[in-house]
Amino acid sequence: MFENAEVEISRKLPPVIYLPCTEHVRNPEDAVIEYHSTKDGRVAVLVYSALDRLEFCCGTDQPWLVAPTTMLTPMRQAAAFDLVLLDVVVPEEHRTTLRSPQPRHTTA
Repeated sequence: MFENAEVEISRKLPPVIYLPCTEHVRNPEDAVIEYHSTKDGRVAVLVYSALDRLEFCCGTDQPWLVAPTTMLTPMRQAAAFDLVLLDVVVPEEHRTTLRSPQPRHTTA
């Protein structure tokens, strides 16, 4: 079942995705991806198809990581999530605000 889900994900997402992170980091290995709980208790990871969409949907202060879509497989194994949501607008009151002058992004 999991293998079929991965095939379906790869068909619907671009080859590279932008993932919101919890904070700014210099080393990609230190990046912590944001996960969100849905109203029905499932865990979702938000992904964005382009940097301009991430900035529009999450705000320009949002730290992020750019990674190949195939990275979702090890992410799912390490921190189980139920949903992958593409290009979701995050309400202003739930957006990350700039905490430090460090780089805004990391590349995996």
